[in-house]
Amino acid sequence: MESWLVPAEPVTFVEEIKKSRFITLLAHTDGVEAAKAFVESVRAAHPDARHHCVAWVAGPPNDSQQLGFSDDGEPAGTAGKPMLAQLMGCGVGEITAVVVRYYGGILLGTGGLVKAYGGGVSQALNLLITTRKTPLTEYTLQCEYGQLAGIDTLLGQFAGQIVSSDYQASVRLRVALPQSELTAFSKKLADFSRGALQLLPIEE
Repeated sequence: MESWLVPAEPVTFVEEIKKSRFITLLAHTDGVEAAKAFVESVRAAHPDARHHCVAWVAGPPNDSQQLGFSDDGEPAGTAGKPMLAQLMGCGVGEITAVVVRYYGGILLGTGGLVKAYGGGVSQALNLLITTRKTPLTEYTLQCEYGQLAGIDTLLGQFAGQIVSSDYQASVRLRVALPQSELTAFSKKLADFSRGALQLLPIEE
C-alpha cells in the first residue's frame, strides 16, 4: 500500500450497560511493540477494572501479520474478536483499541458482551479523526554544496525530505521519498543536474 489512514489523535468513549462501565480507548500505535505499550499504559491507568480487552491492527490496514486481540478473562470470542472485526472493517491502520470494563454485578451474556465490546469500538471509531500516512523510503545522494538548495526544493515538490547531511568535500545526503514518487523525482533530479546526480539505495 502506498498510503493509509492512521489515527490523528486518541479517542475515549464511555458508556454504562447494565451497571457495568465500559471505557473504550483508541490510539495510534505504529507496530506491535507500540500497541503493547499502549495496552500497558491503560492497565496502569485503570488498575481496579475487571477486564482490559484488547484488539489492534498495528501496521497497514491490510497487513495480517500485525493483528492481535485478547478477551482478558471474558468468555472466549466475546470481546477481542468483535473489537478486532470493527477495527479491520474501518480501513484505518496502526490503531489499538482497549475496552476497560468495571463490572457492575449484572451478567450480560455472550450476546450482550459481543454487543458491548464491538459496539464500544464502533462508537469510538465514529469519533475518530484520521490523517493519511505515506511511508517513505530512504536513499543516499552525493552532491555539491551549490546543488543543496535545488535538491531541497525538488524534494519538497515530491513529498520528500532530507533526513541527514554529512558535509565533507562534497555533501552526502540521506533523503526519504514516497515510493510512488521515485521515478518522477529521479527524472527531475537528472534534468536538474544534467545527469550527474542519482539516488542510491542505502547499503545496510
